[in-house]
This record gives sequence, C-alpha cells and structure tokens, in this order.
Amino acid sequence: MKMSKILALALALVMVLALSAPAFADDGYIGPIYDEWSEMTTEELYQAAIEESDGEPIRIYATSSKMLKVQEDFEEQFPELKLEIQDLDNDEVLEKCRLEVDGGNVYGDVLQAKDVNGDVFYGFYEDGYCEAFYPKDICEHIADTALQYGYPLYTSQSFWYYNTEEYPDGQPITNWWQIIETNEDGTPKWKLFTKEIAEETAYLSLFTSFIVNSDQMAQAYEDLYGEPLEYTYPTDGNWEFDFSQYENNAGVEYLWRFTQLADTMTFIGDGDELVQAVHESLNGPTLALASAGKIENREESGYNIGWLTNLEPYTGLQNYECLYVVSGCPHPAAARLFIRWLTGDSDGSSPGLKPFQKTGNWVVRDDIEDEDNPVPLKETGAIDSDLQAIYDNFLNAQDMWHQWEDMALNG
Repeated sequence: MKMSKILALALALVMVLALSAPAFADDGYIGPIYDEWSEMTTEELYQAAIEESDGEPIRIYATSSKMLKVQEDFEEQFPELKLEIQDLDNDEVLEKCRLEVDGGNVYGDVLQAKDVNGDVFYGFYEDGYCEAFYPKDICEHIADTALQYGYPLYTSQSFWYYNTEEYPDGQPITNWWQIIETNEDGTPKWKLFTKEIAEETAYLSLFTSFIVNSDQMAQAYEDLYGEPLEYTYPTDGNWEFDFSQYENNAGVEYLWRFTQLADTMTFIGDGDELVQAVHESLNGPTLALASAGKIENREESGYNIGWLTNLEPYTGLQNYECLYVVSGCPHPAAARLFIRWLTGDSDGSSPGLKPFQKTGNWVVRDDIEDEDNPVPLKETGAIDSDLQAIYDNFLNAQDMWHQWEDMALNG
C-alpha cells in the first residue's frame, strides 16, 4: 500500500479516535492518546518508512547499552532501513534532543528516557520537545496507569535488601516505619546502607511520594504501633516555601526521622557494594537500598540477599523507561515502527524486548510472561507514581532533606 493511501485511511480514523481518546486534563493526565498513527500495522508503518527514507539511518538516543543489541534483529526484519543507536545517560539524551529541536536541525528520531520526578513530562514533553506514540493494539495489553505519562518499554524499581541467611524464615520487616526504629538507648536497630538519597532522583522521588501519600504513611504507622503518629519535625529555618502546606504530614515526619539517623548510615555510590554490605552484615542487622537488578549477585556472587517486598504502605515506585518520538524528526513513520517493534509488536513475539527482559526489569504487557524475576511485578508491592504531585513537592523535599541531614551530621 502506498503512503498516500495509508495516510488517507489513517486520517479518516482520526475523528472517530478523537471522540474516545483522553486529552490533557487539569491533573496532567495524558495517556493513552490515540492518533492517526495508533491504528497502523507494522507493515503499513514499514511501507511508510520506506517512502520517507532519505538514505539516513533512524537515529535512536538510548539510555541503555542493551539497545545496541536490537540493531541486528531490526535490520534483518526490515532490510530497507538502518539504525544508528547512541548510548547516552538520561540527561544527555534530553539535552541532545532539546538542542536539536531548539536549533531547528533535528537528527534524532526516537529517545528513551526515565521520568521519576516529572522533569521529563513537565519540563520536556509538555514543552513540545517530543511526542508520545501509543500503538493501540499493544496498549490493550498495558494498564492505563502505566500509559499515563508516556509509552513504556519496561519498568524497574528499588528495594531494601536483607540478609537471607540471618533471616531464613523470611523478611524481618513489613513496614517502612520499622526501618528507622531505634533501641531504648536511641541507637538505630538497623545498620542502613544507601546511596546519598538527596542526590539520587529516583530515591528522593520515592521519599517525596511519602509526603504526597501522607494519609497512607500515617495509617501504616498506626497499624504497626496501635497509636497515632506523633509529629516532631521542626518547621523553623530558612525555607523557600510555605511550611504550612506540610502541617501534620506523615511523609515529612518520616523524612525527618530518617535524616536524623544520617550520622549512623553508610553512603555508598555503587549498588554492588551496597548489597555486599548486606551479605557480609559485619555490624549487626543490616539493610541496604539498591536497584532491583542487584539481586543478580545472589547467583553471580553467592550473596545471601533478598528483597523486602510488600512493605506498608507500599514497597516503592514503578519507574518506567519510556519511548518518545522526537518532535519534527526526519523519520516519523520509521520512529513509530521501531517503537512498535521494540515493545513486542502486536503479539509480543518480536525480538525487540528480549535484551531488556532481565532480572530487575519487568515488561508491562500482560500477554508476555515474566520469567526473569523472583517476584512478579504485581507481588512486589510497588505502586504507580503520581508524577504531578511528586514534581510539585520534589524540590521542597530536597530542601528539607539537605537541611535536616546537615543538622544530623554537623549539629
């Protein structure tokens, strides 16, 4: 089918789709939004990609070296097209795209990015630097909550790790408040290892979510201890925001109590070293916060480590790796073809997803079995992020963290 016929058919569907597709709302809800591209099949997109081809490769700005592994399979299935994949970090991907769009010389076609605190959506997507693409038949196998802020490739999360040899009967903690419990003499019950949370966007977003979900944090405390939470955090200080908005906030209280243990914590930037500390547990009962993928050290290094799952009120946040089409890209059909193929195609059988199906990553399609994780996604206890609320509170949480941690470390 020629490109003109394809687009004519697709455009004829736009009005029908527009009647049922969600649009921007006051709470920032965007997806899934279906357009003329959403109904197109792989073959239709391929033919359109051939017709728009200018001899240049489809350029992919990726945040994972695993993306390099898909090139051979893609080019074998679509021999008229070539890929050029650049492996960059998240900030580099976004800055590269921003410079190209602002300069009017767009070379990239697809970008991969993780948005844990709303910066990508509110500071990038809404500003028109990229577009979402929702292939309708694939989206039918993905929960709408996972499609709200973009089209996901997979999701990941972080866990607290414990020593499974020390606790052979199962995880010793079921509630976030237990992590910061102290003994009668005021010393922490647990030796905590973590990255510097205020400087790790994903981790601080998780703690910010506790502020957003204050009622859940308060209920988790009362369920655990049988009495209401007492609020002890100080509100005086040089704040750049109105602290009255955080009156009796259980998430703020948690952040305060956590930071006041900073002088007893060990901050390590390497995830493998974090879970090694749990395995060794040299200083008594030990917990470490690290990415889910570090569980692989159980098999690779023989570590006695396990995840704390189903914590109250929730274990953590699902962090989605999303795919976007660069606005004004030279190969819009090819970009969408690649995204469709990468996420499994209509029946989940394309090899595009295979490099990303590893321990610590969860594919979000309900028609693809997860065989790589010790716990299915729905049994981890993780929730979807309210990115708008996290975005609105993130900098305030960071300000609190820095000031209160400084108090604990320096008096």
